[in-house]
Order: sequence, then C-alpha cells, then structure tokens
Amino acid sequence: MASISLPKSASGVKASGLRRFLRDLGPGLISGAADDDPSGIATFSVAGASFGYLPLWTALFSIPLMIAAQTMSARLGMVSGRGLAAAIRANLPRWVLWGACSLLVVANVINIGADLAGMAESSAMVTPIRAAVWMAFYPLLIIVLLAWSRYWVIASVLKWLTLVLFSYVFTAFLAHADWSAVLRYTLLPRFEFSRHYLAALVAILGTSISPYLFFWQASQEVEEERSQGKITVQSRQGATAAELSKSRKDVVTGMIFSNLIVYFIIVTTAATLHAHGQTTIGTARQAAEALRPLAGSGAYWLFTAGIIGTGMLAVPVLAGSCAYAVAEGATWRASLEDKPKRAREFYAVLGLALLIGWSIDYLKLNPIRMLFFSAVINGLLAPPLIAVLLVLTGSRKVMGEHANPRWLRRLGWLTFAVMASAAIALLATR
Repeated sequence: MASISLPKSASGVKASGLRRFLRDLGPGLISGAADDDPSGIATFSVAGASFGYLPLWTALFSIPLMIAAQTMSARLGMVSGRGLAAAIRANLPRWVLWGACSLLVVANVINIGADLAGMAESSAMVTPIRAAVWMAFYPLLIIVLLAWSRYWVIASVLKWLTLVLFSYVFTAFLAHADWSAVLRYTLLPRFEFSRHYLAALVAILGTSISPYLFFWQASQEVEEERSQGKITVQSRQGATAAELSKSRKDVVTGMIFSNLIVYFIIVTTAATLHAHGQTTIGTARQAAEALRPLAGSGAYWLFTAGIIGTGMLAVPVLAGSCAYAVAEGATWRASLEDKPKRAREFYAVLGLALLIGWSIDYLKLNPIRMLFFSAVINGLLAPPLIAVLLVLTGSRKVMGEHANPRWLRRLGWLTFAVMASAAIALLATR
C-alpha cells in the first residue's frame, strides 16, 4: 500500500512543475503569440494560397533564428536594465537610434491600420454590426485597456489571449490536408526562383522575425523588473543564471508556439484555397469565406475568431513598441505601469500610433496588401536591427559577464546573414 503514495507525490510534483512552468511564461510567450497577428495570418495565408505546401519548411527553419533574436532582446533588457531604444541611445550614435525608431514606427502604423481593418471586417462577418462601428470600437477598447490598467493586468490579459491561436490548429484538421505531402514539404525544402516567391519568403521571415518584437521584448523584461520594485536602471542591471534560464525557457516556448501556428495556417490555406485553384486572396472576408465551402463552417468560424483574437493581442504590442521606442529614445518616462498623467508623452505616442493606423483605413487600401507590404518592410528592417542587437549584447561594457555566449553569437550572426540575404535577393529581382 505504501507504493500508492509515490504516484500521488509524483503527480503532485508534475502538477506543481507544470503550474510553475506556465506561471513563468510571460514576455516571450506574448511576443511569440503577437507575432501571429492579422498581418502574420494574412502573410501566411497568402503564402499557402499562392504556393501550397511549398513554404512549410520555413516554419521549422525560422525557429532557431527567432529564438536567437528574441533571446538577445530579452537578455539586453534583463541585464542592462534598459529597453532596446534606451540601450541604443546610451551606446550608439543618434542616427542609428532615430533611423531604427522611424522605420519601426512607419512599419508598425501600417500594421496597426491593417490589423484594425482585418479585425473590424472579421467582426462584421460574424455579427450584425457594421465594420465601421467595429473600427471605432477596437482602438477605443485598446487605449482604455493600456492606459487605465496596471501592467500585471495587461500582461495577464495578453497571456490568456494567446489561447485563441489554437483555433488555427483545429482549423487545419478540418481542412482535410494531404498529411504525407505536408510532411514531405516540411522536411525537404524546395525553392521557386521568382520574385513573387522571394517576396513571400521575405514577408514570412519579416513577419516571423519582426523588429517591433525586439523593442517589445526588451521593454517587457524591464517592466517585469519594475513590477518587482526595481525602479532605477542601476537596480535593474545584472541578472542571475536562474533568471536568464527562466527567460530563455519563456522565449523558446513562445517562438515554438508562434511557429506551430504559422505551420497550421499554411497547411489550412494550402489544403483548401491552393488545392482548389484559389491562389489569390483579396480580403480577410474572402479568405474566411473561401474556407466555408471547402472545410466547413467550423473552419470559417475558427479562422475568423483567430483574426479578431490575435488582433486584440497584437495591436497593443504594435502600439506599445512604438511608444517604448520613441519615449526611451527621447528619455521620457516609458512604462505601462504608470498612469497617463505620469507618462504623458509615452501615452501620447501610443495613442497617436493607434489614431494614425485607424486613419489609414479610410484611404480604402486593400487590407491584405497592406498587411503583406508591412511584412516586407519588417523583413528589410530586420537585418540592421539584428546587427545592432549583436553589437549591444556582445559588448562587455553593456552586458558585463553576460555578453553573448558563443552559441548565441554564432546563431545571431546566422540570423543576420539569412535575413540580409533574403532582403538583398528581393531587391536584386526588382
């Protein structure tokens, strides 16, 4: 009978370990999930509809590259006690700081506008309320959430919103994919040497390895330390081996989760749209409605719910990363833990990013093309920012004893080389 207590104890340890693991997930998980925003959904849907299963290999290939970029961002925030823009300002020329911030803001504002349009259109598809009403509602809801909630509330909401991404896993299994072909194209990369395919490749990589997540990740590590009472830069500097290990697990989990969703979105659109000759997507409505006769109403509802949920997750991250970058660069107070009256400039940038993104939608531009275009911009912006991250996190002046270890340095430069090669190839085929 004594042996019965061992499984109970082991079960308790496992449960406790699982709870601890889930509790420790934070900025890395949120960053990974926010990576699969409506822009990402559009990009991966376009790729799957256009090329079928051909791009599936990118979901596996980009995982270590994403881990490298986000791990460096997380380590920078934890060890230096500063966000990325603040670290650039303290250690590099001003033209590097404001060049990076300017390009980031342009790409993010376009992304915000396209995400809001996709969310509003998707909401109108499943409710009797017009898209124009949803277009006004979502920015207001997001600014209220960010401006009048404490940081831990915002972080908890964003963390739970990541669950909506599982809708794309379920959708893939409703799409009746050819799983033998899926496995073949996943493990045996194939290339198509055309400008259209290169643009899709850069867009996929630019969406997966998104510059705005570098800023967000570093700043959220700082926010985590602020929430622990470490108010000054000096009090936040340095990190223990246990803290770095915890952050690494968080980042690795978030990046694997992110690419799992990428994988299943491509599978879904390849098995339905591409397989039935629908190789172009004009709007989010077209993508979702095309799924209904091919994969059933369940796939239609799940796909649509995913766009709305991921938009609610990603738009605050996009607007927040703009605000962090500009405020840190200008040495303004920059924290979601502060109320608007204590960080007026920070919240002004955040609100302005949402307002301009919302205004873009009234230009009547095609949302899917806007999303795809912003992904390409991110793909072109990523290489120089990765180089900046490598310089900062490789510096003992900035990182002390926690400068990049050899494996991270090598993987980081590989990430830079891949992103730069993809961007140069795209520009060379113009």
